[in-house]
Amino acid sequence: MQPTSPAPGAGPQHILESVLRHEVDLIRFLWVDHNGLTRGKAVTPDVLPSRMVSGIGLARFRQACGLADVGEPVPGFDAVGEVRLVPDPDSFVLLPHAPGSAAMLCDLMTVEGEPWPACPRTFLRDALSAFGELEVVAAFEPEFTLCAAPPRPDGLDLFDDSLCLDNEGFEAANDFAVELVRALRSQGIEVQGYHPEFAAGQHEMTLLHTSALRAADRFIWQKAFTKGLARRRGTWATFTPVPYPGMRGNGNHVHLSLWRRPPGGGPSANVFADRGDPLGLSQTGRHFVAGLLAHLPGLMALTCASVVSYDRLRPGMWSGAYLGYGLDNREAAIRVPSRLRGDDAGSTNIEVKACDSTANPYLALGAMIHAGADGVLRQLDPGEPLNEDPGRLDEQALRKRGVKLLPGSLEEAVDALEADEFLMDVLGPLRRVLYPAVKRADIREMKQLPPQVACYRHAIRFLPYKRPAALRSR
Repeated sequence: MQPTSPAPGAGPQHILESVLRHEVDLIRFLWVDHNGLTRGKAVTPDVLPSRMVSGIGLARFRQACGLADVGEPVPGFDAVGEVRLVPDPDSFVLLPHAPGSAAMLCDLMTVEGEPWPACPRTFLRDALSAFGELEVVAAFEPEFTLCAAPPRPDGLDLFDDSLCLDNEGFEAANDFAVELVRALRSQGIEVQGYHPEFAAGQHEMTLLHTSALRAADRFIWQKAFTKGLARRRGTWATFTPVPYPGMRGNGNHVHLSLWRRPPGGGPSANVFADRGDPLGLSQTGRHFVAGLLAHLPGLMALTCASVVSYDRLRPGMWSGAYLGYGLDNREAAIRVPSRLRGDDAGSTNIEVKACDSTANPYLALGAMIHAGADGVLRQLDPGEPLNEDPGRLDEQALRKRGVKLLPGSLEEAVDALEADEFLMDVLGPLRRVLYPAVKRADIREMKQLPPQVACYRHAIRFLPYKRPAALRSR
């Protein structure tokens, strides 16, 4: 299927031509807030060319809102002041689930046209500059839960009850999965694979790796298409980490590698790859891993960004609850995947497991890159890889190997973030105050709720929501 969206590099005129050709009436200007929620405003084709230059006005206050949509009392975030939503033409897509609508992802700019310090996409761009000419390549692996009806505080109606990798799961969700693959491909977004996951109703679709900024953009479109197409079919897809207490949760693992393009042209080389190393990792790759491990407790406030994230991050859940790394070790926070035969160098990468879809992907990925760059700059040593299942080791054996559990709550992770001066410094003077304030507000609110209601609140924030009167009876 040929992509129907303009090619990368298309300017405002080409975007407008595509809008008119496909009879689009509304073009959404979207951004992602500090709770990983996609928000935005829309314009009509009549004003699109001018608004692509000027942007759309947005109250600064919006970036200080938590899941309850209540702004936190952070200096500079009140009724006064605004920024601009300025779209990136390269992010333009037609929305297959919303006929007549298209969308672009936006940078948050000041009224003077400068990058705003609370802009997530700018944060990721700044992180990428740490590696100069080297290219960071990434891919997200989001899991989601399919429901036959919207979640309720007292439970879920799951779409299927198949087992992990069960062919019955393929059969149950086939029409939806094929439609989703085709929808993504129609917008130039290539899918690598799909399978039913461990929990009932749980599925995973993985996109092909690409440059880091585009990987984050494409993850946003994947979430939007998945939820939108499910809703049109009368089903519901949620990316929340734990849809209901006791369920095996939805992660969003991140794969990373670093590439260098030769000065004279030719194919790029994977800087992480070393055929002579037992793990296949170069010294640069090991330093990068060490940087991630050094900062991972604080990073988790950005990568596992909700209160319910930590109900998933438990030993024995293969969620990466242990601070360590290892070859194909699914209990370690960082997994080094075994290389693919016939493509040793090309398939060398690292997988950060301690991440889920409540994270803002630009902040999570940018912070990981900053941490990895710190490890490379300081030539940190990650230590010996964890070659055993840490869940089968006693406390003495874990201490001997230096293996610890990661933070067990969002509150602990935010404490670790604020104690990590390196991460606080890269967040910048504005976000280092703003982000923890938003997260602590969510912590306070969720502490007042029973676990099933907290899960419900997150579930309805991460899928299209119908009011309770429209809920299907059990």
